[in-house]
Amino acid sequence: MDSLHQGGTAGSLIIGAVIRHGERPAIGDGTITWTYSQLGEAIGRYIAVFKGMGLARGHALSILAGNRAESWAAMCAGLIMGMRYTPLHPLAAEDDQAFIVEDAEIDLLIVEGAKFGPRGQAIRARVPGLKHVASFGPMDGVPDILVAAAAAAPAPLIDESRSEDIGWLAYTGGTTGRSKGVMLPHRVVVTMTMLLYGEWDWPADIRYLAATPISHAAGVTIYPVMYRGGYVRLAQGFEAEAWCRIVAEEKINATFLVPTLIYALMDQAGLRARFDLSSLDMIVYGAAPMSPDRLREAIGIFGPVFVQLYGQTEAPQCITTMRKIDHDLTKPERLGSCGRPSAMVDVRLFDAEMNEVGVGEPGEICVRGPLVMAGYWKRPDANAETLRGGWLHTGDVAVRDAEGYLYIVDRTKDMIISGGFNIYPREVEDALMAHPSVASAAVIGIPDEKWGEAVTAFVVLKPGANAGAAELQAHVKERRGAPWSPKTVNFVDAIPVTGLGKVDRKVLRAPYWEGRTRGVA
Repeated sequence: MDSLHQGGTAGSLIIGAVIRHGERPAIGDGTITWTYSQLGEAIGRYIAVFKGMGLARGHALSILAGNRAESWAAMCAGLIMGMRYTPLHPLAAEDDQAFIVEDAEIDLLIVEGAKFGPRGQAIRARVPGLKHVASFGPMDGVPDILVAAAAAAPAPLIDESRSEDIGWLAYTGGTTGRSKGVMLPHRVVVTMTMLLYGEWDWPADIRYLAATPISHAAGVTIYPVMYRGGYVRLAQGFEAEAWCRIVAEEKINATFLVPTLIYALMDQAGLRARFDLSSLDMIVYGAAPMSPDRLREAIGIFGPVFVQLYGQTEAPQCITTMRKIDHDLTKPERLGSCGRPSAMVDVRLFDAEMNEVGVGEPGEICVRGPLVMAGYWKRPDANAETLRGGWLHTGDVAVRDAEGYLYIVDRTKDMIISGGFNIYPREVEDALMAHPSVASAAVIGIPDEKWGEAVTAFVVLKPGANAGAAELQAHVKERRGAPWSPKTVNFVDAIPVTGLGKVDRKVLRAPYWEGRTRGVA
C-alpha cells in the first residue's frame, strides 16, 4: 500500500488509548486491576519477551486462556508488533484447536496452565511445527510467561503494524467439516472500533463487563471501550449470581450478552431482587437471534437499555445495529429486526442472480466496505464463492421494510446458532457417525426459547445396535465440545434425502418451523 495512506492500525489505537487515558482505570479481572499506564507497561513487558523469543512482524500468536488481564495485554503486544493473533475458543474440542494451531501456522501458543495445561500439552504433541509454547502460570515443560514478563524491562510502545497486515486470523466453522481462517486486517479492527463507538448507545463513563470469552465477540468490543477511556471488567465465564454481584458492586453500566444469558437473568427474579442492577445503561445482545416476545419481556425488566448487533466473523459486530430508540414497544413488529446498516457498510439484498430485491422481498444480505475481511486464509476456493461479484455473501436471507430495517428470515447455509455458538450440522453429524452404533445421522436447529436454536439430531442405528440418546450426547460432547452435543436425539428408520441423494433438511425442519414468520426465531 502507498505509504501516504498508511496508519489506522489496532496498534496505534491501543498506544493512543494508553497515552491519552494514563491513570484512568483500564482493566480488571478480579485479581488484577490496571490503569491505562499500567496496562501499557504490561504490554511493553510482553513485547520485550516476544522479541526475546525472536518473534517479529508477520509471526503468529495464539492464546488458550480464560478471561484474564494478562491475556489482553499479550494480545495487544502482538498487534503492536505486527503479529497476527488467532483466538482459540476455550470450549472447543482438542481436534478443532489442534487443527487451527497447525493451519494458522502459529509461532507462539500461550496456554493458561491451571485451566488448560493438559490440552496445551496435547496440542503441542500434535503440531510439530509449533515453535514456542509458553504458559500463564506453571505448566510442565514450558516457560511461565508471567515470570518472564515480570523480569523484563518494558519495551517502548512503537507501532510496527500496517493497516493491511492481518491483525486477527479468526476461525469460523465450515460446512465441509473444517474451519476456515478469516483474515481481518488492522483496517477492519479500526473500522469496527469506530463504528461501535458511533453506532452504540454507550454511557458517558463506560464500565463494561465481559463475561463471555474475550477470544470472541466480547473481546473485540474492548477496543471501543479503550478508545473511550472506559473500564473493562473481565469475568471468568457467566454464572448468574456472580454476574449480578459484579454489576452491583462495581456499578457496571455496559455489557455484552448472548440471548441465552439474558434469558437466564430474566428467569431468576429472586436473584435480581437481591442485587441492585440499576446501573446497567446498555446491554448489547447478538451472536444469536432473540425471541421478540422475550425481548419485550426483557425491556420490561431492565428498561430501554438494549442494543442489538448483527455481524459475522467476515464482517465483525456491526453490519447492522438496532439502537435503543429502535426498540420501540409501540411498534412490536420491529423487535424482530436486526436494525439498519451501519455507516461505512454498504448492505444490499440480492437474489440468486445478484439483482437487488425490493421492499418486503427476501434476498441474501451482501456487504462491502472497509469492515469486510481480506479473504479466507489459504482458501482461494472459498474466497471465489463468498466474495463473488465484489460482495461478501453472508448466507443470511432477509427482507427490508420501507424504513430500511432488516429482518433475517432464513439462512442459505445450514448453520445453527445455539446459545451464541455457530454450529454446523456436518460437524455434529460427523461426530455422531464416528460412534460405532450409528449408521447415519442428520442434524438441524429447531426453535428454542432458551438457546435460540437447539441442536437436534436424527439418528439411524446399525442393525442390532442399542446405543441410547445419553450415550450419543456424551460422545459428541467429548469429540466436539458441549455446545455441539444435541439437545435431543430422535431415533428413526431412515433419513429423508433429495433426488440428488443429499439429506433433505427442509423436510426435517418443516414440522418445527411451520407457521413462523421469522425463520431463525
